[in-house]
Amino acid sequence: MATLRAAKELLRKQVKLKVAALSDEEKQRQSVGVLKTLISHPKYVSSERIAVYLSTNDEVCTEEIIKDIFKCGKSCFIPRYEIKTSHMDMLKLSSLQDIETMPLTSWNIRQPPEDDNSREEALEGGGLDLILVPGLGFDRLGRRLGRGKGFYDIYLKRCSRHPKGKPYTIALAFKEQLCQEIPVDDNDMLIDEVLFEDDE
Repeated sequence: MATLRAAKELLRKQVKLKVAALSDEEKQRQSVGVLKTLISHPKYVSSERIAVYLSTNDEVCTEEIIKDIFKCGKSCFIPRYEIKTSHMDMLKLSSLQDIETMPLTSWNIRQPPEDDNSREEALEGGGLDLILVPGLGFDRLGRRLGRGKGFYDIYLKRCSRHPKGKPYTIALAFKEQLCQEIPVDDNDMLIDEVLFEDDE
C-alpha cells in the first residue's frame, strides 16, 4: 500500500512539472481541440444529463463545454467538494452566469456554498448520462491518477448504485498528462475513455 502511494506521489510530481511547462496558449490550443472532439462524440451528443468539473489552470478548460451544454438544452451538473471529507455531490447549474456568483474554495475552485440546498443533486434525481472527469494523469487503459482525495472514485461508486447505473465517463486531458501506466488499486475506478489531442 505504501509502495503504491509512493509511486502515485512520484508520478503526480512528474505530471505536474510537464503541465506547468505548458504555455497558456498551448493549454488553450489543446483545450479547443479536445472540445471539438468531445462535442461531436456520440456519447456526448446522446447525453442529456452531464456532470462537468470547473477547470483550474492546470486542466483542460471546460468553460466552452459548459456553454455548449446549455446551448444544446442539456442539464449541467458541477461538483461540490466537501474539503474535510472525500464526499462530493454533483449539483445542477441553472446558467453559465450562475457560476460567477459562487464563492471560491481554498483550492480556488468555484462551487455552490454548503448551505445551498436548493439545487438538484444528480443522484437524487434522474442520475447522470455522462461525467467529464478531471485528473492529473491518465493512461490509455482508462486508469486515472487523481489528486489523492478520492472524490471521483467514491462518487462513481455511488453512481453505480443508482437505478440508472454508472454513467459513461470521459476524461479530458492534455497530451502531457498521458502516462505509460498508472499504478492503481481496487478503490480506483477506471475511466471509459480519455480524450486528448492525438498526434498520430
